[in-house]
Amino acid sequence: MPITVDIDVMLARRKMSVGELAERVGITPANLAVLKNGRAKAVRFTTLAALCEVLDCQPGDLLRWQPEDAASE
Repeated sequence: MPITVDIDVMLARRKMSVGELAERVGITPANLAVLKNGRAKAVRFTTLAALCEVLDCQPGDLLRWQPEDAASE
């Protein structure tokens, strides 16, 4: 998929665990793992906004586009 999710990067920068982020955002750790590992087919804007609020970042800090051929390398 050409969209890459960089939640791990922001978690490391904020020194926050996945469990803490899930709790503060109000989603299950399992759903956060699906999003974090790039297996999600969609993300609600309310969830994206909550992630940005908790991590004090912009949506572009969490999501980025890569061409298909670059993603497979």
